[in-house]
Amino acid sequence: MTPAEVEAKLAQLCSLPSETEWAEFKHNNSDPQMIGEYLSAISNTAALESQPFGYIVWGIEDGTHNIEGTTFKPRQQKGQGNEDLEPWLNKLLSPRINFRIFEFDTEDDKPMVLFEIQAANTAPVAFTGRRYIRVGSHKKPLSEHPEKERKLWEIVSSPAVDWSAEICEGATIDDLDPEALTLARTEYANKHSNDPRKEQLVKEVWAWDDETFLDKAKVCINGKITRTAILLLGRPEATHYLSPSVAQISWILKDEDGLEIDYQHFEPPFLSAVDDLFARVRNLTVRHLPDGTLFPVEVSQYDPWVLRETLHNCIAHQDYTCGGRINVVEQPDSLLFTNLGKFIPGSVEEVITRDAPQEFYANPFLARAMVNLNMIDTIGSGIKRAFTLQRRRNFPLPTYDLSQEGRVQVRVIGRILDANYTRMLMSQAELSLLDVVALDKVQKQAPITDEEVKSLRSKKLIEGKRPKLHVSADVAKATDTMVDYLKKRGIDKEYCTKMVMDLLKQQGKAKRTEIDSLLKEKLSDALNEQQKKDFITNLLQKLRRDGEIEVHGKGQAAYWELSKDE
Repeated sequence: MTPAEVEAKLAQLCSLPSETEWAEFKHNNSDPQMIGEYLSAISNTAALESQPFGYIVWGIEDGTHNIEGTTFKPRQQKGQGNEDLEPWLNKLLSPRINFRIFEFDTEDDKPMVLFEIQAANTAPVAFTGRRYIRVGSHKKPLSEHPEKERKLWEIVSSPAVDWSAEICEGATIDDLDPEALTLARTEYANKHSNDPRKEQLVKEVWAWDDETFLDKAKVCINGKITRTAILLLGRPEATHYLSPSVAQISWILKDEDGLEIDYQHFEPPFLSAVDDLFARVRNLTVRHLPDGTLFPVEVSQYDPWVLRETLHNCIAHQDYTCGGRINVVEQPDSLLFTNLGKFIPGSVEEVITRDAPQEFYANPFLARAMVNLNMIDTIGSGIKRAFTLQRRRNFPLPTYDLSQEGRVQVRVIGRILDANYTRMLMSQAELSLLDVVALDKVQKQAPITDEEVKSLRSKKLIEGKRPKLHVSADVAKATDTMVDYLKKRGIDKEYCTKMVMDLLKQQGKAKRTEIDSLLKEKLSDALNEQQKKDFITNLLQKLRRDGEIEVHGKGQAAYWELSKDE
């Protein structure tokens, strides 16, 4: 916006009723966490109110809308960890949205700040893993307002046109694979195995003609062949009906150096192609010791249900209009699944905490057919179940990478990263699945949110400073990984050295009691008081030997200062 447009927008916003939920007015409050939460709330509310943008304005008295000016300087403000505010906010928003910051003065020289915030358009927006909404003049967690949450999901997730429901003009039953049709009837009957009319239903399924069955299974529409029918049941030579979209799943085998050593492309019918693909995967047997026994057990690298659920989700959520393939990349100890499109729930944590089933899919007609053919679960709990299965097997949890716009990547790891640590991680019955997910991130050296850090610290499960968080001493002792823990604790030395040098630069000199007071609380709980004292002594001696600091005097009168050459 030009300066004139910004002034006009300010006047328009000031004229709005005080209860307008997609506009927020502040005087000087510049708390970074608060700003992030309001970005989430305003973006979500703007979508609910059919507004392209929402706004936060600093320099306005909230109740009267009087222009007072502000001391807030967003370009100078820092987020947590001393990071510049704007990139810090962007990093913690999921999915990311565009917001623009305008700093300007009014005609009477009152400094103002205006944030223009894009309305949510792919999924409800979260900040540090939590979604917010405006209710009247108050910011509230979105989960506390299920009706608004349901409506918002409907707005941001329902495509204007369902690609998967489109009719393939000219296609007939002959374009479908006969074996796939037989398998589809079997899976349809299996899906309804809990029906009180099971025996009668099974008879009916096999008595229906093909057109009736396909309509009943919601694969076709009034006997007409849909794109869903070609994807799930079509002959490979019938995929031209989907052009220019690509209906293909590629399996690629790579070695430890990432070099491709084998590959195969799989075309429809996807209903049977999934099993054909996994027949190529080398699902080796691994041995490990479960809790409470000295006898090893043998398990497969990959749980078949987890693999099928992951690939079926790729099929259901692939954006076929982009013209790309679904990929399954096999590496020595992992499988990487990639599909084009968006991760509609927004975050894995949202899937875990959300009680309601997933209600929206990128391809609604395709997803409904996959439910009817027993490929995905109608209750929408597949991801949570996959996490639980991996936890029970003492394997790392699936890793979701949502960092690339328009692409979802899921890695399933086929080995135990650390047998002792993993047993402790997965066997603590009192831990919630959210805590297990967060600890799994720490194990993988992946970033975690402020809320996750707070929860794990409260249970004394992690230590260290960002970005080098690590398993706590208590867990390390219990899992015989103390050596690894002490190695990781090397960050304490780096951190403490900087603190000592900063103190001496600012203060000029310091006594040992001052240095002890500064450092002791920063050291790990794995050290007792004498070990902490020895740690500081060794640190100061090394700095002195390196010529960076000098000591003057003796006993309690001794003090430390920077070397004259420093």
